[in-house]
Amino acid sequence: MRADSTTTFRSLYPSIEPYTSERIPVADGHEIYVEQSGNPHGIPVLFVHGGPGGGTSPIQRRFFNPSKYRIILFDQRGCGKSRPHASLENNTTWDLIADMEAIRTHLRVKTWVLFGGSWGSTLSLLYAQTHPERTRQIILRGIFLSRRKELDWFYRDGTRSLFPEAWKRFSSMVPTDEQDDLIKAYYKRLTAPEFERERLSFAKEWSLWEGSTVTLVPDDEQRAHSVDPVFALAFARIEAHYFLNQCFLDSDNHILRDCHKLKDIPVTIIQGRYDAICPPTSAWELAQAMPWASLKIVPVAGHSAFEPAIQHELICATDAV
Repeated sequence: MRADSTTTFRSLYPSIEPYTSERIPVADGHEIYVEQSGNPHGIPVLFVHGGPGGGTSPIQRRFFNPSKYRIILFDQRGCGKSRPHASLENNTTWDLIADMEAIRTHLRVKTWVLFGGSWGSTLSLLYAQTHPERTRQIILRGIFLSRRKELDWFYRDGTRSLFPEAWKRFSSMVPTDEQDDLIKAYYKRLTAPEFERERLSFAKEWSLWEGSTVTLVPDDEQRAHSVDPVFALAFARIEAHYFLNQCFLDSDNHILRDCHKLKDIPVTIIQGRYDAICPPTSAWELAQAMPWASLKIVPVAGHSAFEPAIQHELICATDAV
């Protein structure tokens, strides 16, 4: 972070293009988009995107020194360039972990660094707990542990107090008698045949709620991206599907319970102090469960990986591997 007038934030590495991209067939008829950029002989790093359903974008390659890293991006089931688009069939957390292993095997990677934020932090932790022997190091941002209290914070009684005008728009899309469970109400409208004609409108509103709360300073570009029809449909349907099903975990405390499995893996946690989507409590509790982890709470930052101070810390973390 900026310590004095002579210290500046790190900027992203220059834009690069992939040296290879493909769709890898996995189980159940899904095809996963995977691309590689940077140094083919460098340290393998897997970018684990958020959402669920957020997909990747070219700018995400730029957190990594391209001469040091073999940069691997993939779009999780149903989103981005993966196919079928916006599909909820055979789309669970455990399917995604199996896909990550399929990618690793296909690319002949022995071990890799995991880099994940928000839902990407959840999936990175769960993958590493399942495959610790394949995980070299973990860099996390904006911690989400898929617990009921975290979902309630964002979809019931937390973030709404900071963004009342955005909440009014989001919640008023459904009848008053359904507003006590917006995940369920929106899921019905995003999946049920009788709402097919209105589905895209609900998808855009679901996505806009998150796009309106993701940065410390309002970001019109982020809001515009959130209502892109292709992005919003996959993002909203997949998120609602996962959140209605508690992200398919066997207990509310699943991740914290299994943190001991990561005891031999270096972990860096970077968290915005004013993250309105995934507040610092979860990052703090995760660090308490992993005393060997490094926790950096960034004083002036929200949730987005592209908050200047968050971006700085993430790049410093990748450089330090």
